[in-house]
Amino acid sequence: MQMEVSKTKTSFYRRLYVAWLIDSGTADSVPALMAATGMPRRTAQDTLIALEELDIDCQFQQQDGERNNAGHYVIRDWGAIDKRWIAANLQQIKTVLGYP
Repeated sequence: MQMEVSKTKTSFYRRLYVAWLIDSGTADSVPALMAATGMPRRTAQDTLIALEELDIDCQFQQQDGERNNAGHYVIRDWGAIDKRWIAANLQQIKTVLGYP
């Protein structure tokens, strides 16, 4: 039986997971996040913006000599978040979010 999970928890977990995907190099662009999670483009974009609310410093790095937002995201600072906790609880986070 699936336990009902609050929107607050799923939103928090989604942000942690997106930050972890970026930091681990697994998915560091909006299209890569969409592919890794199945989330729509707008959700991926909104989640990236919302990382700031958790004091996670996520910056877009433009590729040298490229135009039109060619580049990738990097996590510069995790703030109060312990990324080791995310790694240790990754399967639970993915299960709660319904991600592969």
